[in-house]
Amino acid sequence: MDLTITASAEKFIRRMLRFGGGAGHGFRISVTAGGCSGLAGDFSVEAAPRKGDLVYERNGLKFFLPAESRLLLAGVTIDFADTPTQTGLVFHGPKTAGATCGSGAAKAGPPALSTINIASIARRH
Repeated sequence: MDLTITASAEKFIRRMLRFGGGAGHGFRISVTAGGCSGLAGDFSVEAAPRKGDLVYERNGLKFFLPAESRLLLAGVTIDFADTPTQTGLVFHGPKTAGATCGSGAAKAGPPALSTINIASIARRH
C-alpha cells in the first residue's frame, strides 16, 4: 500500500490505540470523497478488522482499511497537526487537491490538504 504516515501522526495514533484499546487493537480509517477539503473520514480504535478490511501494518501499528478507503488513501501522506486553528489528522496528496466549498464562488482550503478533527474519532468495542 502506497501510504505514508509521518512521525507525528504515528505518535498520535499510538496514543489513541493505547488509550482506546491496548495491545492487539487496530486503528480503523474509513475515508470517503467529499467535504470542503477533499476527504471526509471516520476513525475508531477496534479490536479486530471488519469483513472486507485490509490489515495494514507499519512499525508495529495495525490499520484496518475498508476497500473504498484504500483507493482514496493511495499516495497520501497522513500527518498530525496541533495548531490554534486545527487539531487532528491531516491528509496530503493527490486525492485531496482541487476540492471546493461554498455557494457561487469556489472556496478551497490549502491545496492538497484534508483535515479530520480529533472529535470524529470514536471508540468501538
